[in-house]
Amino acid sequence: MPEAASDNPLRFHLVNRPVPDPCIIVIFGATGDLTRRKLIPALYNLAADGNLPSSFAVVCFARREKTSESFREELGEAARKYSRRPLNDELWTRFAADIFYHRSSFDQTEGYTTLRDELNAIDQRLGTRGNRLYYLASSPTEFDIILENLSASGLNQAKPGAWSRIIVEKPFGTDLPSAQRLNDAVSSAFPECDTFRIDHYLGKETAQNIMVLRFANTVFEALWNRRYVDNVQITASEPLGVESRAGYYEHSGALRDMVQNHLLQLLCLTAMEPPIDLGADAVRNEKVKVMQALRPLTGAAVAENVVRAQYTEGFINGHEVPGYRHEPGVAPESMTETYVALRLHIDNWRWAGVPFFMRVGKRLPKSGTEIAIQFRGTPPVLFNRESKLQDPNVLVIRIQPDEGISFRMAAKMPGTMLQLEPVKMDFHYGTSFGKATPEAYERLLLDAMSGDATLFARRDEVEHAWTFIDHIREAWKDSSAPRLDFYPAGSWGPRQADELLSQDHAVWRRL
Repeated sequence: MPEAASDNPLRFHLVNRPVPDPCIIVIFGATGDLTRRKLIPALYNLAADGNLPSSFAVVCFARREKTSESFREELGEAARKYSRRPLNDELWTRFAADIFYHRSSFDQTEGYTTLRDELNAIDQRLGTRGNRLYYLASSPTEFDIILENLSASGLNQAKPGAWSRIIVEKPFGTDLPSAQRLNDAVSSAFPECDTFRIDHYLGKETAQNIMVLRFANTVFEALWNRRYVDNVQITASEPLGVESRAGYYEHSGALRDMVQNHLLQLLCLTAMEPPIDLGADAVRNEKVKVMQALRPLTGAAVAENVVRAQYTEGFINGHEVPGYRHEPGVAPESMTETYVALRLHIDNWRWAGVPFFMRVGKRLPKSGTEIAIQFRGTPPVLFNRESKLQDPNVLVIRIQPDEGISFRMAAKMPGTMLQLEPVKMDFHYGTSFGKATPEAYERLLLDAMSGDATLFARRDEVEHAWTFIDHIREAWKDSSAPRLDFYPAGSWGPRQADELLSQDHAVWRRL
């Protein structure tokens, strides 16, 4: 007889998520792309799946001169374009009726006073019970003034029996001091338990499945350690250049834009110990322990373990593209890295001696993010004695775009000869469960409304990550630091990145 869901605590936790309390989401900077492309489509899809609370509203706070009616029309066009499912006109009309536009500049005190009055009126009309979720979707330069005004107006304080939470969009600072200042500003208005630092990579279905893959499958957990794993590779590649983001990217670069947040978060999920339960702090405690065990890269160690490079002109999908220094808005002699590869070590009992390789780059041949666990090879006997060594077993966790998991193993080819070839067992989320995978922001918004911070970064996680990254950036400023390398657009990066792995008798896995 099949096991009932209620008899299995893990299944109950994952399947029977309670519908969040009635609430209002207030989006600061609501006229930006994030709201149009991600937030409103995500909320619409939550509504279509029946996951929103029965009483719910969105208040869009921005400077531009608009009305609620005109803004609803704009959002409808955006949702029709960016929603993962086709828009149902009747459902959209019902959903959009509870979207309101509130015009004010972020530094205008009166705007927050009138916002408070509007929220109270919505509570009375819709029954949202005083629960507030504030989303900082504006430029990070505006965060401080928004937080100050939320505190000054009392909007950060929850009414008796209600809750008040805040979501902070990345980047969480540009270095450790700025991250600490931002964290101080947030903590002066909201306690850590009500603060949700969002990293959309953690909302992706396969990223969430890493813990299930490891800790719910004995075959993998038993092998997930230094005795059986030869190396781990984490790759994030994209064929796009900087597009219209040169102003931001020139001051960020690949290391701060991707490694500090997305890739280090994936590293932590891959390397962490099993938490004592599925609560937010239990999971995040184990992630922090990985950051604490990560061997610092300073001084000469940076030159030995980090490759930085920049793309030059080349071809992507048969089309010629310019080099980074010829992109609009980029300095002619820019030293900003568009590619970075790192060799990392985690100095704990499970992972001592296992290299973790990480790379991220723009203008690479394919778009994709994956984690590849390469296991140790078999001894040079039997099938390996008189022929070349067989390809090792590799477990690949595809984060995007084709979310899924594959496992490479050796098998005998049909025929009278004993000839081995690698074969692949493949699991695709899109086809295995017969339904579309939710977008990352859908899961993350739902979790924030439910008060579940498991998939959000905690303050100490963010600051440990910046400490690690700042050491590397400081070493790059030294006059003896290795030069910036170059790679043609459409290639898989510079030769030096291949040499980094060859020191450990490894090669990069091709996506």
